[in-house]
This record gives sequence, structure tokens and C-alpha cells, in this order.
Amino acid sequence: MANSHALVVATRNRGKLEELRSLLRGLDVEVLSVADVVRRDLVVVEDGDTFEANAVKKAREIADATMMLTVADDSGLEVDVLGGAPGVRSARFAGERATDADNNAALLAALDALDADPLGTRTTDSYPARFRCVLALVDPFVKDGEPFVVEGVCDGRVTRTPRGSGGFGYDPLFLVDGTDKTMAELSEGEKNRISHRARAVERMRLVIEKVLAERDALTRRVTD
Repeated sequence: MANSHALVVATRNRGKLEELRSLLRGLDVEVLSVADVVRRDLVVVEDGDTFEANAVKKAREIADATMMLTVADDSGLEVDVLGGAPGVRSARFAGERATDADNNAALLAALDALDADPLGTRTTDSYPARFRCVLALVDPFVKDGEPFVVEGVCDGRVTRTPRGSGGFGYDPLFLVDGTDKTMAELSEGEKNRISHRARAVERMRLVIEKVLAERDALTRRVTD
């Protein structure tokens, strides 16, 4: 049976879109990309100082443009020794058009610059860090688009040697706490249980279920 609701994911990142589709499976929603519902290229300038600010901005702008229930993700890597960088600039750490490989190289270069002794010898092989994900949900027909916001965190360490071929972004450099694997070495099932995005979606699923129930109740009142 077809889903009775649609949910737009406000991202241009194919990896995030597919992860969210998988994580939201089982809800009574058809998960759509922006390209599925609008023909023009909608670009949201991510100029917020926090993950929450960027997620809310993306969700609001895409919800306003599509007039559809919209969820947006803003997430990234925070490395303690770098003062929380790359942080909100995780996708652009090496520049506005940076590839994953560019950003990984820039991260390792930043660590090398901080952590070398006068002879250039590295003093450590891994660094405390975390992946953080903030999700914002906007229903353009409820409370003037007031956002619902949730967060998920996955702790670990950044290693100098990339491992694994799965995932995207900094996954090959991120050793997940409680495992001996990088995020890129985890199976899809493992990642969808313990990643920062999985933990955020677990909280957001409850919000989406409540929003959908309210929509269904409103529809019944209108049609009765």
C-alpha cells in the first residue's frame, strides 16, 4: 500500500539522503529529495554558526519552497584538539567545492601542523572527536513552520590512517568508541544502529509519528 504522506529531505548530499531513507523506513512516509518535487535548483546558503542554525534554515527554506513536510540534516565532525573544527564547516573544510578526499587531507594536515614536535615527529596517532548530527523538521502548515529539533552524537577518535570503503565524508578516519572499526568499516546495519545520524533519527521518528498522527486526525475532522 502506498504511503499516505510525503517527507522532503533538504539535502543535496546523496549519501545523507540514502542514509535517511534507510533510517526512516517503516514510517508512513514517502521520503523524497528536493529534486523529486521542484524543477529548479534550490540552494540554501549554510551560514549559521551552529548545526542547529543551519538545519533549521534549510528545513524552513525548503518547506517554504515546496509547502511540504521537510526534514533537514546538518552534521559534522568535531575534533577536540582543533577546538571543535571542522564543525559546521565539515563539508567545506578544504574549500567550498571540496571533495571528501580534499577534506580528509585538510583534516590530517591540520592535525600534523598542531601535533608535530620541533623535529617533525608525530606525538600521537589518534585524537578524541565526535560526529554530531542535528535534524530539524518543519511542517509549513503548523505553528507558522515552527521547527522541531533533535540531536545525535557518536563519540570516537580520529585516526591518521583511513580504513574502510563504506560511508562518506570523514568516515574512513573516524574510529567508533566501543568498536575496533572506523565508521567506514561498519556494515550498514551497524552504522544505522550507532551513528550520530541514527541516534538523531531515533528521536526524530517519534516527532514525525506525532506530526503524522495530528495530520491524520485533522483530515478526519475535515472529512467527517
